[in-house]
Amino acid sequence: METNIEKVSNQEKEIDLIDLGKKLWVKRKFILKSSIVGLVVGVMVAFSIPKEYVTTVVFAPETSSSTSAGSVGALAVMAGFNLGGGAVNEGQMSPELYPSIAESTPFILGLFNVRVKDLNREVDSTLYYYMKEKQRGVWWSKILNLPGSIIGLFSSEGSNNTPTKINSFALTREQTNIFNNLKSRIIIIVDKKTGVIYLSSTMQSPEISASLADTLTTYLQSYIISYRTQKARQDLSFTEKLYIEAKKDYSEAQQKYAKYLDENQNIILASYRVNQEKLQNEVALTYSVYNQMAQQLQLAKVKVQDTTPVYTIIQPAIVPLVPVRPNKKLIVVGFIILGIILSSGFILGKEIWTEMSNNYN
Repeated sequence: METNIEKVSNQEKEIDLIDLGKKLWVKRKFILKSSIVGLVVGVMVAFSIPKEYVTTVVFAPETSSSTSAGSVGALAVMAGFNLGGGAVNEGQMSPELYPSIAESTPFILGLFNVRVKDLNREVDSTLYYYMKEKQRGVWWSKILNLPGSIIGLFSSEGSNNTPTKINSFALTREQTNIFNNLKSRIIIIVDKKTGVIYLSSTMQSPEISASLADTLTTYLQSYIISYRTQKARQDLSFTEKLYIEAKKDYSEAQQKYAKYLDENQNIILASYRVNQEKLQNEVALTYSVYNQMAQQLQLAKVKVQDTTPVYTIIQPAIVPLVPVRPNKKLIVVGFIILGIILSSGFILGKEIWTEMSNNYN
């Protein structure tokens, strides 16, 4: 009994689908016109969206500190010092933190005054000005942003092309918009297995996209190097001060000893010998400190060099020739399908509404 009911319901569904297909076939001209409208709208939208070019730089940082440990350790042994195993890894930063650094406020704000230009010399300005004035938007965005533009005319914010003063704690509305826009155009991906870093920048100009990617690579490397060597540079500065003081003390002790000898020639007294021995000990002591600080200074210089990470550029920045966005074919096909779906839905909805009205009456 249940099988017969299922067969009847399946037959009704098939009949309904055939009936719906017939209704759509009758209105095929309307559906065709709607698809043509979708084609026209899709072409308009596809050609209204600005082209976007992506440049990707691939590089890899050093993966081991064994070389650094060897050079510093060798000098330490020669100087008579024993460096602990943990001292070599001071200031190291995991590459997995690089994306977070690139998204940080100080890093993005530091890019505002970077100079960018294209081959046609149509753009030769700061990145801030380029993002503000030279980036094209879709035409409907101007309509959507019209209320905000009208409000902006009465606001007290300046309209300078370059940010004369940036307060990272309280950015203006304009600076925040440019900040978010620039932040969304920078992507850093780290391969956890190989440690390879992929840095990409997206811009409407292929030359500026490549230029920004190259600048970002250098800027990120400098940022990481500054962080990695901060402790070593502080130690070097402190050691240099101690070295200068030790050298001064040794020089003064030498001068004092030489002067005492010149003033007390041909004197054979016990007090003279005691003072002479005392001055000799001072010279020896200051020389020992001076010699030790000189060795420490050389170690500190080597440590700064060894803690400076080395990066290997696997794929440099190259001007892209083909835009990655927009996908015009996909947009046009999408609007054609949307036109067919909307027109079919309108036809079927109208038929259902008519049937419901007739049954009600």
